[in-house]
Amino acid sequence: VPAVTEMLFALGAGHRVVGVSSFDRFPPEVANIQKVGALLDPDLERILSLQPDLVVLYHTQSDLRKQLERAKVPAYAYSHAGLRDVTATLRSVGNRIGIAARAAKLATDIESRIDAIRRVSALGPRPRTLIVFGRENYTLRGIYASGGQGFVHDMVTAAGGQNVFADMKREAVQATTELILARRPEIILELRADPIGLDEEKKELAVWWQLASVPAVANRRVHIIADPRTVIPGPRVVEGIEVIAAAIKRQP
Repeated sequence: VPAVTEMLFALGAGHRVVGVSSFDRFPPEVANIQKVGALLDPDLERILSLQPDLVVLYHTQSDLRKQLERAKVPAYAYSHAGLRDVTATLRSVGNRIGIAARAAKLATDIESRIDAIRRVSALGPRPRTLIVFGRENYTLRGIYASGGQGFVHDMVTAAGGQNVFADMKREAVQATTELILARRPEIILELRADPIGLDEEKKELAVWWQLASVPAVANRRVHIIADPRTVIPGPRVVEGIEVIAAAIKRQP
């Protein structure tokens, strides 16, 4: 789980990590740690071969959790339904590995920094913002956007944006172009975990120009943010919010 891996390293416990998901990229040290699959394809045999004292998994991985219970391997299932769950998970993980005080200090620091960003954001306008975290390449088909619940929604709200789908109380909305036209976002933010080249970015931005009547498109306030800090609910979440806030304030 990339988010929890980052937490463990931020807490100075990276040397205790024996296995990570195939999607873990940060910090660089994870490149040398055994990969044990991912959310949908965990490798139980490899996990057990590492003889872990604790396995941290996502709460939806119920089959894996049952298998670990049968093997008598302690497991902790976490969730990140909202921004507050980031620091809650940080504290819980710290408690479970015996560094509760260190985890509490880091969690409190993160919460204080987020509150400071919120106070600054509250002083300015809150533009109607569409937050996209998935679609088919080079087309506006298969758009998935943030609904009014979840980690991404909370980040953008803290950064000063007003989610155009805030009234849809779920984490993800399948957004058609007709729905986007009706919601009339003033800013469109595409969040991506992986880097994107300049030429590819230009091509991906160009597909939005067909929605010329949307204020964000008409005013050229469509931004691709290729930064894992904006999509991983870990200890770098404050930096992610700052990146989003800068994009919201950016003028064409």
